[in-house]
Formats: sequence, structure tokens, C-alpha cells
Amino acid sequence: MHLPSFIVLLLTPAICLAENPYVSLNEGALAPKFEAHDDRGNLWRSSDHIGKSMLVVYFYPADMTVGCTAQACGFRDQLKDLKQAGVTVVGISGDSSGNHKLFKKAHSLNFPLLADEDGKVAHAFGVPVRGGGRITRIIQGRQQKLVRGVTAQRWTFVIDRDGRIVRRKTDVKAPADGKSVLTFVRQLTASTQ
Repeated sequence: MHLPSFIVLLLTPAICLAENPYVSLNEGALAPKFEAHDDRGNLWRSSDHIGKSMLVVYFYPADMTVGCTAQACGFRDQLKDLKQAGVTVVGISGDSSGNHKLFKKAHSLNFPLLADEDGKVAHAFGVPVRGGGRITRIIQGRQQKLVRGVTAQRWTFVIDRDGRIVRRKTDVKAPADGKSVLTFVRQLTASTQ
């Protein structure tokens, strides 16, 4: 027996939600453990960093776009101070490791970018994603086509050494995110001393 196509369309969202229920992580919740390939193609695991430093996990829509470049360069410019404050930074998008490699080189980024092409890591954090996309950019004098599997919303999480989310920001201002995180971490550190 075949179901009429309009019934299949109505059931499809329910089936997807059953397989991938919506996650909502608030401040104070334990951060999910995750792993993904970085811009060098190596497997990066959160479990290798939790307990050793605070971890900033920022999700962004796409490599080589205006807002995402401003956000990444902001973290790049604040990285020395963030490291001195005991913070590790990692950026995550639906771009491939190859896209990330080009993005890092073009903007001299000094922290790992993780490939979340299927949106599994974003989903684990409750970050909304939509379909992927394709852009063409001139990178180091060559035209490059960048294809991403999903497009995540711009959300930033700060995870403490105990693995708890101490900040969940969903209304991120891309150019100021690095400074905002640094200010937050300094205030948090001052309040616990």
C-alpha cells in the first residue's frame, strides 16, 4: 500500500524529529562531547581539551563570507589574550576541511576550524542549521568554489574546565565576538578568585 504523497510530506518532519530531537542546552548544562575533522584533516576531540582549559566553541555560517571573516579575524586578534586567560578557541561550520584550510591561510587564522558538514555537532549543541550552500571566491589569485553541507546559525559557547556551559550566546555580533568572549572570561575569572 502506498501512501499519498501529501501524507508522506506531513509525516516526514515528525520522522526527522523522532530521529533528531531538538536539543536545548542552557548555561549550567554539561556540554556534549564531540569530535570533527579540523582544517588539516586531523580528528579533533573535545575530550582532549575539557579539563585542561576553558573552551570557546563558536558556530558560524560559512567560510570566506563578510561576517564570518570578521568574526574569525576578531578571535585571531584576541587569541594571545584568550590563551593567557586559559582559553582554547575552535570555530565550527558546515564547510569541509579543505574550505577551512583555504580560509585559515587567506586570513592567517591561528586556531582550529572544524568541519561539521552534516550538522551533527551543531545539532548536539542545539544550534539551528539549514541547507548548505555554494560560493565562489578569489583566494590567493585563484577562483575557488566552496561548497558547504549545512549552514549553521552564529552561536557562541564558553565551556569551563568542568565541561559545563557557562555562556551561551545566540545573538552574536560577529566583529565583536572575540572581544566579548575575552571580557566575559576575564570577568568570570575575577569573580571566582
